[in-house]
Amino acid sequence: MSSSSHASRPRLSGIHHVKIPVTDLTRSVDWYARVFGLDVTMEFPDADGVVRGVAGLVPGLGDVLLGLRVNREAAEGCKGFDPVSFAVDDRADIEAWAAHLDGLGVEHSPLIEASVGWLLVFDDPDGLQLHLYSWAAHGVDHSDRPGYGRPAAAR
Repeated sequence: MSSSSHASRPRLSGIHHVKIPVTDLTRSVDWYARVFGLDVTMEFPDADGVVRGVAGLVPGLGDVLLGLRVNREAAEGCKGFDPVSFAVDDRADIEAWAAHLDGLGVEHSPLIEASVGWLLVFDDPDGLQLHLYSWAAHGVDHSDRPGYGRPAAAR
């Protein structure tokens, strides 16, 4: 990536919200509350008065809102895709999340040695892949493996 326009580019101040498409709002609100502790603070009624979207806070995400919006086509199109990875500190946190998911009966991957850190993968009720990824690195170079990251070549 080029940084030639860095000086003239306005500054971002973080991520405001992450919006996830769902097919069944009630089911998804319940699931995200049980799994992540979603506390719904806003709802979004359509012109017909029916609430088809919500947003709220999740412990550990700071001020970043998590939104859920009924959009059947988008939810189907995202099935099996991983648009967001939630951060945890280290391998012990990944292991704690695996135990938490086990306690809820949520199927998940085994602990994965990802490109840099530790990873746990599981699906939401609509099949959207969610990742928990550790900031702590495992120290193993997987850059020769297909699908794994490697340092970008200088441009």
